[in-house]
Amino acid sequence: MKLIVAAGAAALLTAAVSPAWAQQPVSANAESHAASPALASVLADYEAYLRSIDPITAGMEGERAALSRLPDASRAFEVAQEPVLKGFADRLAAIDPATLSVDDSLNHAFLTYILQRARDRIPLDTGRIDAFSSEGGPGQNIGYLASVTRIATVADAEAWIARLEGMPKIYSDQLDGARRGLETGLVQPRSIVENALSLIEPEAAVTPEADPLLRPFANLPASIPADQQAALRARAARAVTEGIMPQRREWARFLREDYLPRAPQTLGLVNRPGGREIYAYLVRGFTTTDMTPDQVHALGLQEVARIRARMDAEMQAAGWTGDFASFLNFLRTDPQFYSTTREDLMEKASEMAKRADDGLPALFATLPRTPYGVREVPREIEANYTTGRYSPGSMENGIAGGYLVNTSRLDQRPLYELPALTLHEAAPGHHIQIALAQEAEDGPYFRRGVDVTAFTEGWGLYAEFLGEEMRFYRTPYERFGRLSYEMWRACRLVSDTGIHWLGWDIEQARACFRDNSALAPHNIETELQRYIGWPGQATAYKVGEIRLRDIRMRAQRELGD
Repeated sequence: MKLIVAAGAAALLTAAVSPAWAQQPVSANAESHAASPALASVLADYEAYLRSIDPITAGMEGERAALSRLPDASRAFEVAQEPVLKGFADRLAAIDPATLSVDDSLNHAFLTYILQRARDRIPLDTGRIDAFSSEGGPGQNIGYLASVTRIATVADAEAWIARLEGMPKIYSDQLDGARRGLETGLVQPRSIVENALSLIEPEAAVTPEADPLLRPFANLPASIPADQQAALRARAARAVTEGIMPQRREWARFLREDYLPRAPQTLGLVNRPGGREIYAYLVRGFTTTDMTPDQVHALGLQEVARIRARMDAEMQAAGWTGDFASFLNFLRTDPQFYSTTREDLMEKASEMAKRADDGLPALFATLPRTPYGVREVPREIEANYTTGRYSPGSMENGIAGGYLVNTSRLDQRPLYELPALTLHEAAPGHHIQIALAQEAEDGPYFRRGVDVTAFTEGWGLYAEFLGEEMRFYRTPYERFGRLSYEMWRACRLVSDTGIHWLGWDIEQARACFRDNSALAPHNIETELQRYIGWPGQATAYKVGEIRLRDIRMRAQRELGD
C-alpha cells in the first residue's frame, strides 16, 4: 500500500524553460535506459520530474534529500500538472515508434499511456471522492509512512520531523477535496462516512504516547546522545500536538457535522453527478483495457459459473454429502478451521510463508535480494482493514518487505484461506513481484515505481494459482479455500459493476459472495465497504489474472514447456 495522494509541488511545474525538476538528481545511468537519444532524454527528464513530485518513492529508492519532503495533494497542484504532462507527451509523439528497438518501443508506449491517463484524470477531479474511504482518511496513509520509517542518524530524525511539520497540509488539502465533493454532489455514501469516522475519531483523540507518528522515535540508536534524543523527541511531539492534532480534530468534526448529515444512503457512482463518466474511466484504468462496465460484469458472471463447477468437485473430494450451502456453513462455523489466539494465527502464517519460500527456486530463476517478514496489521486500523496486505520494503533504508496479517476477529479468519492469502501477499505474490521491480536497475525509473493495478493484483491472484503447481494446498479444504478466493475476485467483477454502474443495493452486491464463496461474513462486509468507497479497483484482479494466464499459455505454445 502506498500513500494515496497526489505528489509534488505546483511551483515546480510552472516554469516553461529550465524547470526546477530538471535540477533533481537522477540515477547515474538514467540516459542509458534507451538506445534512442531522443527517448533517453525524455526518460531522464521524466525521472527527474517523478523524483521531484513523489518524494515518498524517491526516498524509498535511497534519495536522502527526499526523506524530508512530502507530496503536494492540492487541487491547484493537480491542475498545474497538465502543461508539464502535455510537454512530455508531445516529446514522445515526436519520436516515431517504428524507429525504436523493441525495449524502447515498449517504454515509449507505456509512458505514453501513463501520461494520457494522468491527463484524462485531471478534469474529473477524483480527489473529491479519493479524500477518504472505509479505511479512513489521510491519517491512515500517513500512519503507513511512519511504519516504514527507520531512524539511524540525527539526519534521519531531522528528516522525519520535517515530514511531520509538513503533514498538516496533507490533511488540509485532502479535506478541501472532500469539501469540493460535498459542494458538487460527488460524495461517499453514509456507510463509508461512518466507517471512516470509526477510525478518524480515535485518531483525533490519541495520546502522544500511543501516536503511531511518533513510533520512529521509540528506539533511537545509542549513537545519538541522550540529550539530543530528548530534544528530537520534543520537537517531533510538538509537530504532532500543535500541527497535526488540530487537523485530525477538524477532519473528525467535518465528517461528523458537515458531511455525514448530507451523505446519501444510495451507494454507487451511478447515483452521483458525473458518476457514470468517472466510473467508466476508472474501470478502463484499473483493468488497462477498453472494456465497458457491462462487459466486465458479464465476464464476472462467466467466471462465477466456471469456478463454481470446480468448487463443487472439491466439495465432493472432501467427502461432503450435503448441498453447497450447508458446506459453506460448515466451513464458516466449525472451530477446526479457526485459530483461537492471535499468536497461533501468526505462527501459521509464518510457517506457510517459509514453506512458500522453499518452493520459489523451482519456479523462478531470479529472486529478489530484499527479504520480507510476517507482521500483524496495526491494532489501531485492524477493524476496517482487509484480511492481509503487502508492505514494500527498501534495501536502501534498511526496511524489509512486510506480509501483514489481520489478527482481529479470529472467528472470521478461516485457516483454509490462509495458504492462498500467503501466496498472494508474500511469495510468489506481491513480495517477489514488487521487490524485483524495485531492484530492476537496468530498467527506467518510472517502471520501477509505477503501480498498474491489473498487473499488481493480477499477479497476486496468479500466484494463488501457482500454488496448485507448487502442491502448496494440502487438503481438499485448502484447495476449496483457494477456489473460494478466486470466486471472491470473480464476484468483485459482478458486485463492483453492480454497485457503481447498475445501481445495486448492498444486499444485491452481497449475494454473490455469500452464495458462492466460503468467505467469512465479516470479511464480506469489510470487502463490500472497500468496493463502495474505492470504485473500480476491485475489477483489476480477475482481469489481470486472466491476461497473465493467457500470456503464459501463448508462451508455452510458442516456446514449449
